[in-house]
Amino acid sequence: MTSSATMNANGPRSRTRRRSGPAALALACAVVLAGCGVRLETPPPTEPVPDAAEVVRRTAVADALLVAEQAEAAADGTRVPGPVAEELARIATATAEHAEQLGGEYDSGLDEIVADPSEASPSPSARRHTPASTLTALTDSAARTRAAANQAQPGPLGRLLASVSAAQTRYAVDLAQLIDADPPELSPAQVPQPEDEPSGEASSPEPASAGTQEVPVPPAGLSAEDLTALVLAEDSAGFALEVRAAQADGAVRERAQERARAHRTRAQGWALVAGVDGTEQDPRQVAYTVPRADTPTPDLARELEDGLARNYASLVARAEPGTRGALVALLVDSTLAAGRWGAEPVPFPGLPEQS
Repeated sequence: MTSSATMNANGPRSRTRRRSGPAALALACAVVLAGCGVRLETPPPTEPVPDAAEVVRRTAVADALLVAEQAEAAADGTRVPGPVAEELARIATATAEHAEQLGGEYDSGLDEIVADPSEASPSPSARRHTPASTLTALTDSAARTRAAANQAQPGPLGRLLASVSAAQTRYAVDLAQLIDADPPELSPAQVPQPEDEPSGEASSPEPASAGTQEVPVPPAGLSAEDLTALVLAEDSAGFALEVRAAQADGAVRERAQERARAHRTRAQGWALVAGVDGTEQDPRQVAYTVPRADTPTPDLARELEDGLARNYASLVARAEPGTRGALVALLVDSTLAAGRWGAEPVPFPGLPEQS
């Protein structure tokens, strides 16, 4: 990965590098044995072969560090407006945190043991990074990390990757708006239809976005309690926003109505997936308790969307790999919806332990 020459010694890469203990031990043993005049006829140490989870982790770390470096370099541009520079600095800080929480950049230490300094490659020349190039790198990173979250093992790694992807998508949307660029293309935030449901209008709770090829599948590995809790969370959020929409006017009313419809539709979709629609196990109620009217509607909406983001992030960790796509997309959607209600971006949406 190419590093920008404008990065300082305390930049994102240097803060996230980790050293392998066995490699350091090997180096110490080599020094001791050399002092004793002992020659070991053994092959030189080799880089361990990473497993699938390590490949995913390293890729996500490399993407995050690339974005951090580009954002930091672009923020120092002479013609970058103040608000854009501030956003780039925020992106650099957040993506460096992503790399750190993902375990940092792997460093086996073998270069110091077996490398010939005379054959070291010269440092690459610095490339000029701009807000637009940072947006491209950030969008690409968010998309790859989102796909990795669907497939990663174990579940907690998938949950962390899903949160990172949601955060990077939010930062990309905000940056695109500041520099008047096209926002990133998003996966459709729709509830999958039940596997035993015949195709047709009734089986599609929400229409897929135009041009989308990926069809979400029902998440496997979730319990009946997981799914019914999700039905209840979506339905109660829809009810609360319906009440607030009836009490508001103008843009707030329209936005509350739109989100209320989305949450009610998703509740119905998850009820079909859970197989509880129209049964005694259906947890939906006629009415729910709504916070007092003196709680501003944007505050209430942010709280509801944040709660749903936490729910979806938790379910990503429990669902089986390859079936998390809808959960990840809905986590991203709740994160973006909270932003439209005025929530500040956070590096790890849906992860309360990182707040």
